[in-house]
Amino acid sequence: MNIQRRYYACRSCGQTYTPWDVWAGVGSIQVTEHARKMIVTVSTVWSFDNASAKLAEICAMKVSDDTIERVCQDEGERARKWLRGGDEAGGNELVKTFEQAPGEPEFYSDGLKINTTQGWREMRLNLLQKRERALPVAPEQWKDRVLPEASVRLASCAIADSRLTGAMWKQWSQRLGLDDSTELSVLADGAPWIWEQAHQRLSPGAQWCVDVYHVSEHLHASAKAMFGEGALARSWAEERLDELIKQAGPKFIAQLDRRIASCGDANQAAAMESLRTYLRGNRDRMWYARRLGQGKPIGSGAVEGACKKIGTRLKLNSARWRPRRAERFGALLCLEYTDQMQTYWSSRIA
Repeated sequence: MNIQRRYYACRSCGQTYTPWDVWAGVGSIQVTEHARKMIVTVSTVWSFDNASAKLAEICAMKVSDDTIERVCQDEGERARKWLRGGDEAGGNELVKTFEQAPGEPEFYSDGLKINTTQGWREMRLNLLQKRERALPVAPEQWKDRVLPEASVRLASCAIADSRLTGAMWKQWSQRLGLDDSTELSVLADGAPWIWEQAHQRLSPGAQWCVDVYHVSEHLHASAKAMFGEGALARSWAEERLDELIKQAGPKFIAQLDRRIASCGDANQAAAMESLRTYLRGNRDRMWYARRLGQGKPIGSGAVEGACKKIGTRLKLNSARWRPRRAERFGALLCLEYTDQMQTYWSSRIA
């Protein structure tokens, strides 16, 4: 249906004004708030051209893929600022939601590669959630336990260097009252920049934990270098991982030192020395048995799942993004992944 409406323009300054558009909240792109919500929701699942077809099929909304992209970019910029606290009302609602959720805070960070007009760039994804503790288990039961679902999740993403990423962590931590938290768990892979920024920006009382699955990958790589492919390598790696989980980092590294000293094979010794270098950098982040006994996580699967889901949408149809546009749309994907989209739209309408 076409709607007739008055349109005014000032001859002196060139400014224009359409009262009905202002009343309806359609904005410069001439899309209502409700239509924006539908467009963004569909676009977080399908590419812009497919989203256009789906909207026509689902609700007879005729909107071009170009308009869909413009809406997503406009809304994505608002969402990006909202997640960083640029919108005071929305920011306060987000803080309130997080504070009222049960459980203990967990912080994760990881990266995903995005194809941009400047080549392949790393988008760094940050995930903060709360989760209640699981039932305590013995070290040998770590693979069989089931962790509770997170009670609340927040996420943000940016194509930025480690310093700027760390600054965002600090801002987030301060907004949510975690800058002095002793309950905060920081879980990530062994990337040095993550732990350097975590020490500088996050609570000094936080508990660090390097992802057990990344440690397992290093153990298997070392075993493969020593024994080649096969059952012997797998058995050696799995036995060492069980020992590490039971003994924690410092004791296991000391035991590895003795293995290296008594090893008569130069190639095997070199492989274990490489493993030792990696483990030494994370020696105080591998208190796995203690965390299992406390019902806390020892893996960073939460953020890896987020990276996979968000990365899948950003790479649809071999998309090539401008960096800022990727960040804007990534903000919408973060809201969708963490189930914060409704909170965001409520603050927009308010």
